[in-house]
Amino acid sequence: MDIRNGVIEAIGNTPLIRLRRASEETGCTILGKAEFLNPGQSVKDRAALFIIRDALERGTLRPGGVIVEGTAGNTGIGIAMVANAMGMRTVIVIPDTQSQEKKDTLRLLGADLVEVPAVPYANPNNYVKVSGRIAERLARTEPQGAIWANQFDNVANRQAHVETTGPEIWEQTGGKVDGFICAVGTGGTLAGVAMALRERRPDVVIGIADPMGAALYSYYTTGVLASSGNSITEGIGQGRITANLEGLTIDAPFQIPDEEAIPVLFDLLEHEGLCLGPSSGVNVAGAIRLARQLGPGHTIVTMLCDYGTRYQSRLFNPEFLRSKGLPVPAWLERKDSVGPDFA
Repeated sequence: MDIRNGVIEAIGNTPLIRLRRASEETGCTILGKAEFLNPGQSVKDRAALFIIRDALERGTLRPGGVIVEGTAGNTGIGIAMVANAMGMRTVIVIPDTQSQEKKDTLRLLGADLVEVPAVPYANPNNYVKVSGRIAERLARTEPQGAIWANQFDNVANRQAHVETTGPEIWEQTGGKVDGFICAVGTGGTLAGVAMALRERRPDVVIGIADPMGAALYSYYTTGVLASSGNSITEGIGQGRITANLEGLTIDAPFQIPDEEAIPVLFDLLEHEGLCLGPSSGVNVAGAIRLARQLGPGHTIVTMLCDYGTRYQSRLFNPEFLRSKGLPVPAWLERKDSVGPDFA
């Protein structure tokens, strides 16, 4: 019998999916780690679990306590889910620009949701800094403790991928993985998987797929944090070196515009049945670039971070796509203009 004892044990051990069209196009084996199959429906479930466990082990949090976090959505959803399962409460601070679907999910999970204007990290009213102040205030009054999850600079986030995601990829590929690439939000996934794979194979190629508007492509190519353009992606894109990124070296940096990532995303849905969020489009586009750089015959792994339904009101909205100058696939145009015929 294969039975998981509660939702916590259902986190991780997600399958690798061969991405047929990307693989055929490049002559490589391109594999996506199906993180959308985690119980909170994203890769962030792993970080949420490790951050909360770490706080419990250190004694800064006890059952009945409160976890506070600033998040673009998925980490907050993971934290709220794990907190519910462990008998704790959550306060989530989110930029008001994030998708309504993610906000609705957080409220359904019982989180106290605080929406704030989206402002740069340097601004004291940035959502991350607001969450830190709330946590500091609650820590003085909550009898069972209150912590700031601080996913960007809490290396328990990275450790989740050192201990779980990286070893899973190694085992699932039989050690035959030539490259790993993904985008960065906190840096925990990329850095943690890189550490785990390099421990087992020092010459594995580690890439970054950076959306427009983020600064890491510039950093890993010139040594200077600089950004240009913008992206519709949520939860990825970083303008600083977080604690989770410290010490990470990148072999293959790529900058991926939405005009490249979004068609890849729609292609995965139309031809392979994978309904994924925008970050997965950036990741798969990055994997295709890395495969072309390495040449045919290599095995490349990337992350399929979450479901596209979490962004439905924007990602699958022709009007929104056109307003951003992005291509609308023919099948979505037809769906938008032709109603069902029940005759």
